[in-house]
Amino acid sequence: MFITKKALSRRTMLRGIGTAVALPLLDSMIPALSALGKTAGKPAMRFSAMYVPMGMVMENWTPKTTGADFELMPIMQPLTPFKKQLTVVSGLDNAGIGHPGATAAFLTNVRQKNGADIYAGVSMDQLIAQKIGQDTKLPSLELGLESAALVGDCENTNCGYVNTLAYSTPTTPLPVETNPREVFERLFGDAESTTQAARLARISENKSLLDSLTADVADVVRRVGAGDRTKVNEYLDAVREVERRIQKAEAESGDLPPTVEAPMGAPNVYGDHAKLMFDLQLLAYQSDLTRVTTFLMEREFSSRRFPEIGLNEPHHSTTHNPDVVARLENITLINTYQVSLLAYFLEKLANTPDGDGTLLDHTAILYGSGLSDGNIHLPQNLPIVVAGGASMFKTGRHVQYKGVPFANLHMSLMEKYGVQVEKLGNSTGALQELAVV
Repeated sequence: MFITKKALSRRTMLRGIGTAVALPLLDSMIPALSALGKTAGKPAMRFSAMYVPMGMVMENWTPKTTGADFELMPIMQPLTPFKKQLTVVSGLDNAGIGHPGATAAFLTNVRQKNGADIYAGVSMDQLIAQKIGQDTKLPSLELGLESAALVGDCENTNCGYVNTLAYSTPTTPLPVETNPREVFERLFGDAESTTQAARLARISENKSLLDSLTADVADVVRRVGAGDRTKVNEYLDAVREVERRIQKAEAESGDLPPTVEAPMGAPNVYGDHAKLMFDLQLLAYQSDLTRVTTFLMEREFSSRRFPEIGLNEPHHSTTHNPDVVARLENITLINTYQVSLLAYFLEKLANTPDGDGTLLDHTAILYGSGLSDGNIHLPQNLPIVVAGGASMFKTGRHVQYKGVPFANLHMSLMEKYGVQVEKLGNSTGALQELAVV
């Protein structure tokens, strides 16, 4: 890192008409941070939880050996470039049961309540957000890829359990945002520009939120060194590219097939939608607009099809296919496809400088499912991996437990963010192996 003599506030904003764009951490901001008594270049820690439903083919997920010499099994092969940044944790049990409980307990560790009312617990992401998210525009950001509409029986519980991971109180689930346009404008628009009327007018005129930033950009560029100029320009190019992809999806939204549940501004293809939401998370982290995200990549009971990988059977039906060989092969394909999308995000984080490291070094990503076997709804021995977070704990290993509450991993992760609680759901204590930095 090159420390300049020019001090720029970490909260410097580029302001245009209806726009307020925060900048990434620049070298020119380090003296200003030091003047406030903060360690020069010490970046913020981020946390993300990502959920995929209906379990995994565990024999194609779980490494056969523990420690640093573990081998990535077929489902995790897309993560090969990031093996040293992975912590695979096996043998953890979920507190919830069935499809609704798998999601409800994933971050709360509280078994769902039967009946019409929702009751879970404050989710661990929200406890982390209370600690590290109060200085950001958005304390947390809840994202998803499917609408909240669900028709049918939810195993004698409220169907709302499957629609979010985050709970601010035991009875307050936080809704996910599935529309990339609305996420983009929450991040980069001001209050007036993010109204529905303003959004629709901008869509109809194909106008960019960034069009009026020229003067502010020129002013910042004059005040910083050559390296920071490059960072600013590359960052704004990335923001504009994400907005361009949203505009393209909006233009194509009228061509959506009737079986696809995609909101306005979302690409037709599942993987493209996921990548756009990953890129929005990247920009949010890079500009320190939020430090905590949850991402419901697909929900329990999902009838989503994946024609882009040759699978046209709904995901939920696939997990109950009586042809065992076909079931295991097809679920493995889905599992691997979704892991490949995680790998896309990890690559973006790893290629984004942040202080004296990268965003991947300073972000812990909890990825997995609330079930291990979707066919028999098994909540034991969950498929869980923590990616990144090398600045917080030792990575690049497989740790094996048996019958340990998933909540214990949550306790360990929360401690890394300075969150101290005596108990979380059914926890029995933190995992000591993750206490090693």
